[in-house]
Amino acid sequence: MQALKPFLLCLLLAACTSTGNTPAEKRHSVLAMRDQTLTRLYQAHPAARAKVAAAYGYGVFDLANQNLILLSTSGGYGVLTDRAGHHTYMRMAAGGIGLGLGIKDYRQVLIFKKQKDFEWFRDHGWDASAQAEATAKANNSGGEAAANQSVDLDVTSYQLTDSGVALQATIGAAKYWRWDELNQ
Repeated sequence: MQALKPFLLCLLLAACTSTGNTPAEKRHSVLAMRDQTLTRLYQAHPAARAKVAAAYGYGVFDLANQNLILLSTSGGYGVLTDRAGHHTYMRMAAGGIGLGLGIKDYRQVLIFKKQKDFEWFRDHGWDASAQAEATAKANNSGGEAAANQSVDLDVTSYQLTDSGVALQATIGAAKYWRWDELNQ
């Protein structure tokens, strides 16, 4: 049980992440996170700007991941934006199995080239994937190497780690769903 305490604490902290009190404050916070993440993405990967501009839509998510030996879990929130500028606010939870150990906070950017993939993701939200990574990062120090292959959708995915330490190889599934409170 002692080994599970840090893992359980991280799950609790990820679940309690506050984006504001009212729906308007939460929407504002999510859009600010999106804008900050895109700025970071374009600095780290300048070619991503053209990919986003040419895409039907994109999603930006603020996520936390925990991996304890054979079990991996993730959770967070974000927003999808289509070519016309319409927003769909989303939540995410994921689970996987594989070997690994670690915890990290990161941002995920998904770029949807095709309208059908964007709409399917928005309306159904499932994604099955395989992932391998090594991360050691605090603030702007450290580095990461990650590969994530989606088996459901034709998307380009970027991962920008805020902080954490992780060494893992997992297979799992993620469920993204509409954040009803913010989409009214």
